Amino acid sequence: MLRRYILNKTNTFINYRYASQSMLQSTIDDKLGIATLVMNKPPVNSLNLEFLEEIKSQLTQFKNDKIRGMILTSDLQKIFCAGLDITEFSNPNPERLSKICTTFQDTWLALYLTQFPTVAVINGHSPAGGCLLAMSCDYRVMVGPNYTIGLNETKLGIVAPKWFQDCMVAVIGQRKAEVSLTTGKMYTTDQALQIGLVDESVPDVDNAINKGIQFLNNFQKISPWAYKMTKDIRRQPTVQWLIDNKQKDLDFVVKSMMSPNVQKSIGLYLQSLKK
Repeated sequence: MLRRYILNKTNTFINYRYASQSMLQSTIDDKLGIATLVMNKPPVNSLNLEFLEEIKSQLTQFKNDKIRGMILTSDLQKIFCAGLDITEFSNPNPERLSKICTTFQDTWLALYLTQFPTVAVINGHSPAGGCLLAMSCDYRVMVGPNYTIGLNETKLGIVAPKWFQDCMVAVIGQRKAEVSLTTGKMYTTDQALQIGLVDESVPDVDNAINKGIQFLNNFQKISPWAYKMTKDIRRQPTVQWLIDNKQKDLDFVVKSMMSPNVQKSIGLYLQSLKK
């Protein structure tokens, strides 16, 4: 991992460790102990197998680096993350489909249960799996007012897995999640703030990053052990079903994705994108 020094806005030098990868860019501010993980997979940061593996690997590396906190964001204009790469599910190879699903399971568990606090800086649209990544972080700051976020799977003719749904319930509550999930609703920044899907709304990315750092600074005097244990206790009910039923979840997703009705819906959606 290379090191670089940059001049910050107060004209003081801060030491950054920096790694650049094909789909991710990561920096660690050695002074603050905060890592920034930037998704950079044009055109929409769609989550294919290789991208998911890279995210999971980087989260493991951050754990080894013993960082104090992490900001997750995007380098693309107008897109935070468009969710799972829908082309992976069109007439899929069953073996690769299974691997994508299990890798996403593991990536979500790694992000949802990080030993360090995390902030999603949502600087663009965030449907489906992109919304899940944001909800998996401890805090969400969304740039407004023109972007949207939500689990919109039903509008694509597919079903969000139970752990997607459980994650949303943990964030916004049973009733709001049920309406959101069944209607596939996408929320504007203001709407997302109103229902608690995001924690803050700001007008631009710089403000969002600053808000993220301010949140992470709350943990400077908090025991990492106390933070992690408290987080694990609160999030255990949400993750336990998946931990106990990974194969059941995989079988459900693969079976549903391979069904003629779902394949037809995916085909129609891909045709609409071409238009």
